[in-house]
Amino acid sequence: MNIRSLTACLLLASSVIFSATLQAQVALNEDYPETYTVKKGDTLWGISGMYLQQPWLWPELWDVNPQIDNPHLIYPGDVLNIVWVDGQPRLRLTRGRDVKLTPNMRVTPLDLAIPLIPLDQIGAFLRGHRIMGADELNNSAYVVAGDQGALISSPGDRVYGRGPFPADERTYGIYRSSDTYVDPITEELLGYQAQDIGTAQLLSSNSDPVTELEITRVTEEVRIADRLLPLEERVIDATFQPRAPETTITDGFMIAVDGGITQIGTTDVVVLNKGKRDGLETGHVLAIYQSGGLVADKVAGDNVVLPDSRAGLLMVFETFEKASYALVLKANRVLKVGDKVKNP
Repeated sequence: MNIRSLTACLLLASSVIFSATLQAQVALNEDYPETYTVKKGDTLWGISGMYLQQPWLWPELWDVNPQIDNPHLIYPGDVLNIVWVDGQPRLRLTRGRDVKLTPNMRVTPLDLAIPLIPLDQIGAFLRGHRIMGADELNNSAYVVAGDQGALISSPGDRVYGRGPFPADERTYGIYRSSDTYVDPITEELLGYQAQDIGTAQLLSSNSDPVTELEITRVTEEVRIADRLLPLEERVIDATFQPRAPETTITDGFMIAVDGGITQIGTTDVVVLNKGKRDGLETGHVLAIYQSGGLVADKVAGDNVVLPDSRAGLLMVFETFEKASYALVLKANRVLKVGDKVKNP
């Protein structure tokens, strides 16, 4: 066989392999709908699960539609149709209503767009939770005293803070350190759970040695040593796309669950021991695995460890430097703290 023939064979083989890989990537469910009209209350994850065996590969299914600027923004009334292009499934969208005003202007009511997941499941959680590093916590301002020595429990009461108060910041969140997060493999301190206690408004100058603040909101009694942190603008992105991480996640675990419960199920929020430094981003989907048990091999006369078994899926929705928050999207069995997370 000459070089030209060998090259042609290799190219043909590569083309077949690539085509087979692409087809596997966008494998459809057997009972997928040929046509689907988007309804209020739908989510992108739910819709993609109707079509795909691997819902996080949703972008692979979209067909190029020049009339739709962003096909990932879909609305109630839009119609989805499956078509086949060069033997591959593609999803086309027909806009159920006219949203164009001029070629250069568009009215886009983003609050009406179909979200990836029900945002009310994570919105309240993010308002009341954040993960702080040890330096961030130890170097933040704190409550040094209450007015007339009292513990603060009602809006309108005053509190005195000490520590660094950034210039031009007038509103502060009151937080209390609760859970400590440690990597189960390296035992590295990953951060502290900062629990929302309330908010306070600055009354005196940021540069005063002791700063006076007025309590504007409380979730429970304010205590001495509670931390005073500038409020963060935490935007929940309704349109981020589910996708697998670009990097390989190793030694990943669910290390905590909101509420201190022991069993984890669908829609529960969990803490992962991996964060931004490990390449995790909002929208990354990970598979959940449970460790295989140790069983006795009666034939060989010894013990053998069974392989890890896949038990569910989760999606990261907030990342910090060393840890992340994730929402369990699917649970095939009862999950627990300590279960592994890997690339899907």
